[in-house]
Amino acid sequence: KSSLINALTGTKNLASVSKQPGKTRDINHYLVDNNWYMVDLPGYGYAKVRKTERFGWHKATQQFFLERKTLALVMLLVDSSIPPQQIDIDCAYWLGESKIPFMIVFTKKDKTKKGMPKPDQNIKTFLRTLAKDWENEPAHVATSSQTQAGLQELLTYISQIRKVFSMEVKQGFWTQAREKQKKDDGTGPKGKSKKNKQRRQKRPRR
Repeated sequence: KSSLINALTGTKNLASVSKQPGKTRDINHYLVDNNWYMVDLPGYGYAKVRKTERFGWHKATQQFFLERKTLALVMLLVDSSIPPQQIDIDCAYWLGESKIPFMIVFTKKDKTKKGMPKPDQNIKTFLRTLAKDWENEPAHVATSSQTQAGLQELLTYISQIRKVFSMEVKQGFWTQAREKQKKDDGTGPKGKSKKNKQRRQKRPRR
């Protein structure tokens, strides 16, 4: 996450990059262009901490997403150098079912790990998994902090979302829009059929 934040803002050391994944333990706010905030939340996949502490992060993050009135977009970062992880898929489902505006940002597009599928194949597999239950494919972009691939596309998308968000806030439509979005509008998983319930029950607990 830190590498992507630095790449997007064009600032080499804005966010501290660690060789050990999962070092972010706080909610960090970065003011961009003295106009809007990019917020770095604790990850959930790699951090080597006690389960009780990780549960606290998870609860705080969900609360942030559900209650933050100025939340314009969530960027769900997924490592494309490895096969799809169930915890990432579960997170995408939760965001969709909670009607929280989000896009999937696939990272490490330039890296292929020995003995594993290429990033493009991992991305296709991830999206195919979601397609089983989603009417509309969620917004997504494949990026690389090293080669800068996908960064301009991501920045353009963020800019578009910010413009819409600012307009709706000024016109007083944002609260109404969020309430309307909670209805089934095809942007999240399909209705909770018996099949979907059975499949979700098989998922490992976080």
